[in-house]
This record gives sequence, C-alpha cells and structure tokens, in this order.
Amino acid sequence: MLGTFRQEALLVANPSPRSQQFASLVAQQPDNELFRFSLAQALVAENRPAEAIEHFIICANKKADWMMPRILLGKALLGLGRRTEAKPWLEAALQLAIDQTHEDPERELRALIAEL
Repeated sequence: MLGTFRQEALLVANPSPRSQQFASLVAQQPDNELFRFSLAQALVAENRPAEAIEHFIICANKKADWMMPRILLGKALLGLGRRTEAKPWLEAALQLAIDQTHEDPERELRALIAEL
C-alpha cells in the first residue's frame, strides 16, 4: 500500500512526461545537442520514435564522431519499418564503433546490419 502511495505522489509531483521537460529545454536552447539527444531518448521511451527521428538526425549531423545518436536513430528507423533509411546510419555507427574501439556496439551493429 505504501508503494502505491509513493507512486501516486511522484505522479502528482511530476505530472508531465520527460519529453515535455526536454522539449522545453530544446525550445530555450535549440542548438544544445545534449538536450535534443535527451529529448529523443525520452520520446523513444514514451513509444514515440517517429518524433525522435529529427532530433537524432540533428545530433548526428552536429557531431561527426558521436556514435550513439546514429545507433539509436537506426534502431528507431528499424522499429518504424524504415530499413532502407536505417542502414546507412547503422553502417556509419559501425564505422565509428570500429574507429573508437567500442567492441560491444560493434558486435551489436554487425548483427543488426546482417539482418537487413
């Protein structure tokens, strides 16, 4: 019973989804790629991947060596059935994983690309 009360109290204290919080920050600082990345992640977590796409693209285009937006963008596109669009993003992420010696992402990306 106490656990239910705590959950309800948290909902009352913070009624807006994370995406709204980060959307507000992005509106204030549209060039801040970290706010955009957090907004995109929140949108994906809220099962709104289509809305996250543009923010992942902005992040990926802003930093040529940033692997994570490319991975998450590729996965979001795959989840939306947009395999052809996902492939170049996943391949770019794979190259970054190799260049930066990130072995776990490299294995994961190779497996995802092999399924395309």
